[in-house]
Amino acid sequence: MLDWLARAAARRKISQLEEALDGAEFFTAEHAALLAKVLTRTDRLTADIEDLTEVIERLLAPYEEQLARPRPVPGWGRRAAQDAVAETGAGMTRFRTGPHLSSWGGRAPQDHQSGKRKGRAKAKKGNRYLGAITGETAVAAGRTQTREGARHRRLARRRGTAKACVATGNTQLKVYHKLLSNPGMRYQDLGADYYERQRWHLTGLRPGLR
Repeated sequence: MLDWLARAAARRKISQLEEALDGAEFFTAEHAALLAKVLTRTDRLTADIEDLTEVIERLLAPYEEQLARPRPVPGWGRRAAQDAVAETGAGMTRFRTGPHLSSWGGRAPQDHQSGKRKGRAKAKKGNRYLGAITGETAVAAGRTQTREGARHRRLARRRGTAKACVATGNTQLKVYHKLLSNPGMRYQDLGADYYERQRWHLTGLRPGLR
């Protein structure tokens, strides 16, 4: 009955766990020795991660105020802020504007021609680490009940998930630039019903009415 020791999400997989444990009576001393090696290595790596985390926290301690500014942005958190500051620096003097930072991070449309475009534009390449950060924060933002989350979902329905992630990441980096450029500025979400309220304002129809 070891399967009933499962916790959290694993409890939804009781039947699979029962199948996996079927035949556990054939677990030999050799199996135990191999498993002990795996667990020892896992514990060692976990300890290394904890040690390095302490080092990172110590190095970033002077920048706590800068780290706190972008954390309220939908999809962001302390880890995303830490990774972003590690790539861009705590000051925005290197990037004249938000669009400059967004372009450097690879979250801007690619453009190699003037005049009318043929075909679809691809996102330009940029700093792959900052691009990876905004790739995760964009997806996370799309799951939130915020104005940015609502925008991400609208874009995903109309233009696809990939383009929605690029557009959301573009906006997030512009907001990030603005927040780190203005110490007294704080992020305030406009609400998940922002677009419904805009439609109501323009058409005079309350949300839900036709």
